[in-house]
Amino acid sequence: MAEKSSTGGGDLPASIEAAWGLRERPAKGPKPGLSLERIVAAAVAVAAAEGLAAVSMGRVAQEVGASTMSLYRYVSAKDELYVLMQEAAVGPPAPLPALESGAGWRAALTEWAAGQRERFLANLWALRIPIGGPPATPNSLAWWEQGLQALEGSGLGEGDKISVILLVSNFVRSEALLMSDLSAAVTARGVSPEEVVAGHERTLRRLVDPARHPAIHRLLASGVMSEPDDPDYEFTFGLTTLLDGVEALIRRTAGEG
Repeated sequence: MAEKSSTGGGDLPASIEAAWGLRERPAKGPKPGLSLERIVAAAVAVAAAEGLAAVSMGRVAQEVGASTMSLYRYVSAKDELYVLMQEAAVGPPAPLPALESGAGWRAALTEWAAGQRERFLANLWALRIPIGGPPATPNSLAWWEQGLQALEGSGLGEGDKISVILLVSNFVRSEALLMSDLSAAVTARGVSPEEVVAGHERTLRRLVDPARHPAIHRLLASGVMSEPDDPDYEFTFGLTTLLDGVEALIRRTAGEG
C-alpha cells in the first residue's frame, strides 16, 4: 500500500509530495548543511558505484555524516528515497529536434525512445527500482508529456496514444535491462563480449543435433553468429519493428474514420 503523507490533505503518497516539494521541510536540520537534495545525491552516488542493493538509510547517513534517524526527518522510508533517486538521476527529457521541426510522429517517437534508453544506460541501477505505479513525479510526467506530444497529428485517439507510450517505454526499459544483465555477466566472467558470443557458438555447435534442432542448425550454418556485433542493433531492430506496428495501427484507424 502506498505510504500516505502526514502533512496537508494526506491524499498523495509521501514520495510524490517530496518529489514535487509539497512537504514541509524541517526548519533546522539535525546537522548543518543536511538537506533532502544532499541525501538524494549521496544515495545516487552509492547506487552508481556499488548498485542499488548497497543503498540503505544507514549507508546514506554514513555518506552524509549524519545519524540514520536524522535522515527520517527528510525521507520517511527507503522506497521514498528510491523514487527521489530515480527522479534525480533520470532527469527531465531533452528537447526533441524532430518534434520542434515537425518531422512527424515516427521521427519524434524514435528520438524520445533513444533519449530514454540513453538515460537508463547511464543509470543502470535505476532499472532495479520496482515500478510503484503510473508516472506522477515531475520528471516522469515530463517524459510522458513529451511522448504524447510526439504522437500529436498521428490520428490516434487519446487512449491509443497512452497505449503506444506504454508499449514503447516497456520495450526501452526491457532492452536496457537485458543489456545491463548481459554486460554484468560479461564483466563477472572477465572476458570480452566477442569471446562470450564465440564461446556460445562453439557450445551450440557441439550440442545442436540437426534432426532435433533444425532451425538452430540453419542459424549456425548461416554464419550470422560470427558476424561483428553491433551493440545498438537489437534496440534499433526492435524499435523499428514496433513502430511499424504503430504505423499499421494509424493506417487502420484512419481507414475506420
